[in-house]
Amino acid sequence: MTSRIDYQKQSPDLFKKFVAFSLALKQSPVEETIRHLVDIRASQMNGCAFCLDMHVKEATKHGERQLRMHHVAAWRESNLFNDRERAALEWTEILTHLPAHGVPDEVYARVREAFSEKELSDLTFQVMSINAWNRVNVGFQTEPGIHDKAFGIEGSGLV
Repeated sequence: MTSRIDYQKQSPDLFKKFVAFSLALKQSPVEETIRHLVDIRASQMNGCAFCLDMHVKEATKHGERQLRMHHVAAWRESNLFNDRERAALEWTEILTHLPAHGVPDEVYARVREAFSEKELSDLTFQVMSINAWNRVNVGFQTEPGIHDKAFGIEGSGLV
């Protein structure tokens, strides 16, 4: 494996601003549980081991059930998610892998039914954020677990 650069050291100002952007999303009216599900699903779809590791640990620390996290990849077939969570997961998937002709009206309508205008806008920024984090961490092959202490997730009970 080729050694990759440390993007945090190479672009410290941009990194700090992007962290601030990501932290601002915590003020969203969208529930923390949904934000965790979004981060986990996008990270699964993008194959980002670093982000998947971090967000599963974070969700665990915040009380998310293990079985639900195992079911995120198969949320359509699972009965463990409510309509609002399903809408968030559908929005995450459609924005993570954009169809060639954009987001179909029927998908937008289903998601819009579950969220207020402000919530849907904030949810969209949540999806944008995790996709950007996935891309930088996949691109530079950030090692899973390397920043657990800095992120306050070392006590998740997961190793």
